[in-house]
Amino acid sequence: MLGSKQFLLGLAGVAGLMATTVMAEAQQNTATVFPKAQIDQLLKTPPSFYDRTLRILDMGFYQLAIAVAMHEPTKTVAPAISAAARDPKAVSCGLSKAPAGAKVGPGDGITHDDTTETYVMISGSGTLATGGQIVNGTRSAPDSETSKYLAGPSCVGAIYGNLIITKVAPGDVVVIPAGVPHGWINVTEKVTYLTIRPDPKKVLQHGYVNPAIK
Repeated sequence: MLGSKQFLLGLAGVAGLMATTVMAEAQQNTATVFPKAQIDQLLKTPPSFYDRTLRILDMGFYQLAIAVAMHEPTKTVAPAISAAARDPKAVSCGLSKAPAGAKVGPGDGITHDDTTETYVMISGSGTLATGGQIVNGTRSAPDSETSKYLAGPSCVGAIYGNLIITKVAPGDVVVIPAGVPHGWINVTEKVTYLTIRPDPKKVLQHGYVNPAIK
């Protein structure tokens, strides 16, 4: 007869197996194709900058968000916008003051708490600034598009510090780890790019499909 310890260990093993089975059943088990027509549909009438998720796929132990983004040409670094100017009720994040002598980057930079991003450049060219620190930033609201459909909890603000400045063009692939500030400067011609975002904590809306491609 099994002792109580062995019995409890057995139950734990069965529970773990059941959880793994449920996870496997829930995950994506077929290939997903995103036709060019769907991507073009989301690029038709955007504002000067926008980022739109096509779908959020359940991959079992994580989710995967596939998005398309566009940025119109810019000539100068975007000015920094104070947290209060964005939203008086917003939660601050990042440093409250730029370090003395720090290099100035994009005023509208962003960093994501848990999400690593991969950019696959489609068209256009521009300069991407990465690294440094967010200064006088604002947390993305829990019900914002950024938090729910794009990249999860994030901090938006001016970037200062030890920046890496890289010009990118069609065919380039850029991987930005979670927690690394980034933003566009000197976009010489409209850039469009695919963004691939794994969601390890499953904070994005499960099963989301952009209404424009339904």
